[in-house]
Amino acid sequence: MQSSTKSVTLAELADHLDATLHGNPSVRITRVAGIEDAAPGDLAFVANPKYASLARTTQATAVLVEPDFPEIPAATLRLKNPYLAFARAIELFYQPPTYAPGIHPTAAIAPTASIGANAHIGAYAVIGDHVILGDNATILPHVVLYPYAEAGDNFFAHAHAVVREHCRLGDNVILQNGAVIGADGFGFARQSDGSWYKILQSGPAILEDNVEVQANACIDRASIGETRVHAGAKVDNLVQVGHGSTVGENTLLCAQVGLAGSTVIGKNVILAGQVGVAGHCTVGDGAIATAQSGIPNDVAPGKIVSGYPAIDNRQWLRSVALFNRLPELLRDIKSKLK
Repeated sequence: MQSSTKSVTLAELADHLDATLHGNPSVRITRVAGIEDAAPGDLAFVANPKYASLARTTQATAVLVEPDFPEIPAATLRLKNPYLAFARAIELFYQPPTYAPGIHPTAAIAPTASIGANAHIGAYAVIGDHVILGDNATILPHVVLYPYAEAGDNFFAHAHAVVREHCRLGDNVILQNGAVIGADGFGFARQSDGSWYKILQSGPAILEDNVEVQANACIDRASIGETRVHAGAKVDNLVQVGHGSTVGENTLLCAQVGLAGSTVIGKNVILAGQVGVAGHCTVGDGAIATAQSGIPNDVAPGKIVSGYPAIDNRQWLRSVALFNRLPELLRDIKSKLK
């Protein structure tokens, strides 16, 4: 739940969101909230059908719903994408901290670094030799940019994010706390005595425009070539992108996803929480893997897969239903063998 001292009328809110209002246009909204715990003065939303029944009993003053949603006691703001509208509404009531241009006296900036206009460099940040930063960068405390790292305009790095040497980031890239871009890939060659010889990881990690990497996620550098995350992709907390992998445009890698080395993920893919993909596999454009799926082979474009080894989602659902009946089926088989 987000709160503020700001309030807007439903008429103003409908105009801002380009929604159709069913209700009193002069009523004021003071905050946004989840539909389960909303109170008078709140704006809530329904995007998931399983919450539709809550809309009839919610205490929220107004609810964002789809155009054909049934009438409810609360006022409704009707539009095609209630969830997106809810995201835009939050911005009316909550403003994150702003960071004025300036360099903290404890920041360590190499004289060969190039810093664009209007940068905010926080306490104990370290910016190495030959780093290049575009305009409007926000570098919060304890961020480290290794030598020859580059980032475009509007780069935002939260505390303790790290960008390693020679890695390149596009415009509007956001790194949440503890994100590590370009750490060494996991590459070792076995020697004759059984010990492991470390393979130098020479290739950079590259993040294109509008990529966000969330807390404690790791995008490893490549032994040769590059690791690349294409424009608009979003990488959730604790995700591992292995060395030499490619992640397509507007793809979502949800929490604890793991990509082994040289994995190729297409555009508009969704890998739900804890999905694992074996090395050298390709997941086609628009594919979806449900939570905890294990992918040992290529996945065709547009497929929905589940389970381990990952199979067609509908087949997996039938298999799970059958699995729950195995004790009963076994008893039936034993009784017939007697």
